[in-house]
Formats: sequence, C-alpha cells, structure tokens
Amino acid sequence: MRIEKTNSPEETWALAAGLADELESGTIIALHGELGTGKTCFIQGYAAALGIDEPITSPTYTLISEYEGRLPLHHIDLYRLSGPDEALGLGLEEYFDADGITAIEWAERAEGLLPPDLLHIWIEADSHTGARTFRIFRENES
Repeated sequence: MRIEKTNSPEETWALAAGLADELESGTIIALHGELGTGKTCFIQGYAAALGIDEPITSPTYTLISEYEGRLPLHHIDLYRLSGPDEALGLGLEEYFDADGITAIEWAERAEGLLPPDLLHIWIEADSHTGARTFRIFRENES
C-alpha cells in the first residue's frame, strides 16, 4: 500500500499526474471517500496529465462521461445509485475491457460487479487542516 498526503487541490492534481505516468491502458481506478474528500479533484488532475483540456466535473447526473486525451478517460460516478442492483443496467462491463483509463467514483456501489484487478484509492480529509490522505493499493495487496 502506498500512502500519500496532499494539502491543496494543486498537490492533489500533482499526485494524480504522477499516477497518470505510471498506469497503463485498461486500468480501472476505484475511488472511495466521503463527499468532498477530493475524488473529482483527483480525476481533474489525472485528466490534465492525459492532455484532456475539457472541464472535468462530477458526472453525477449523467453517470458516465468520456474524454479523449493521450489515453481515453472514462469517468463514472455512482453516487446516485443505491447499490449493485442499480449499477447492473449501466453497461459498466463495457468499460472494463475498454482502452484507456476508467475511473469510478463511489465504486463500492457496484460491489460484486467490478473486476478483481482494481486500483483502489481511498481518500480521507482532515476537517481541521483540509489535508487529504490517499491510500493507494491493488485489490490483491494486503
């Protein structure tokens, strides 16, 4: 497990950009954390590192947004779903074999539907300092 801390949106973007250089096409990122912890901020930094110049906002109302850059980015937000039963009809499995990077916010709402080789990113915010702690690990890591 890799643990990183950031103290600003710019530091979160830089962390995401560093990961963008490390991850290969086909990677699925499962983002976890409470509201306001920085999941979308992380995706914004990741997208910028891929050369995507479109504004990245939470796709809460569209659920899935697709962007073209050095690698395609599929941004999925499952916040509005109550659980895996609702996620079944979204066609998520199409993105599991797609070229590019698939980033899923609120991934726990599709538990049991996601492939086993996910890259998990758990984000916690310190309400006093605003700092973020990122726990980054693969599914099969302890």
